[in-house]
Amino acid sequence: MIPRLDAAAMIDPTDPGHAAAQALARKGAAEIGFLTVYNTPIPASHVEEVIAAYRDFFHLPASEKAAYDMANTGSNRGWGAPGSEQVDPDANPDYKQVFDCGVSLLPDDPRRQLNLPAYAPNIWPEKPENFAPTLKAYFQEATAFSLDLLCAIAEAVGEDGAYFRNKFTAPMALLRGNYYPERPAWATDKDFGIATHTDYGCLTLLATDGSPGLEVRKRGGGWIPVAAPPGEFVINFGEMIDMWTEGRIKATPHRVIGTQAERISVPLFFNPNHDANVAPQGAAPISAVDHLQKRFNETYVHLKGTVNPKP
Repeated sequence: MIPRLDAAAMIDPTDPGHAAAQALARKGAAEIGFLTVYNTPIPASHVEEVIAAYRDFFHLPASEKAAYDMANTGSNRGWGAPGSEQVDPDANPDYKQVFDCGVSLLPDDPRRQLNLPAYAPNIWPEKPENFAPTLKAYFQEATAFSLDLLCAIAEAVGEDGAYFRNKFTAPMALLRGNYYPERPAWATDKDFGIATHTDYGCLTLLATDGSPGLEVRKRGGGWIPVAAPPGEFVINFGEMIDMWTEGRIKATPHRVIGTQAERISVPLFFNPNHDANVAPQGAAPISAVDHLQKRFNETYVHLKGTVNPKP
């Protein structure tokens, strides 16, 4: 059973339900690696607008989307065609499509000089017309909420939540639209919308259109389906926060096989500043960008075999 968490009670320590929310968060973060959350500061209408914008883009002809193909950018910005990712080397490349955008650095930000793919300029399509403003507004809402939620969950598992707050001033956050078409007739047991994997970073804030498809691997084997309607979110945790907290917060494998209906999901992969040391206390330093870029290079087909850039 995936715990369902009252986000407002979790974030506000003066809320009468805070202690109960912390207990649920501990179970979800430390034992399961997944939660769903409701009563958040992000209105359902905003999520529905984002999903509609992604749907309009993904329904464009492939010839129009190709102008924004991330395989031409050397980063993870823009459109990813079917087969552009392979999260499990033992499975075939995932048959989903994606569209990625991230943090926008100011023109005079010195981090621009580092030429890091995680801070690459965004690529915005001309159609649909509301695409860029809708995603930019949602990115700001989602990153602010994710920081508050991550710090509160860290507190619940015995970490110092305040320690994490200043590690996300220019987060390597990635907002993605996933488009899962109907499961193809040619699909085999090695073909997935997205194959079994763990996320790479810290916290994933997942909005969906409410359709089923996501499955979470149980610790003892087997799979648990999980879904949330627009306005509620699925929360899970990545390898970076698992390492950073010495396993107090767990990264859990999950997958999407695909169904006979299309599905759109919108994860925000919330990751810290490029130079944050994400190693466990007392261990040799590991920069967040080195961990993240290594995993990107292993996943994106157009980046496989590239060398990590050094800040």
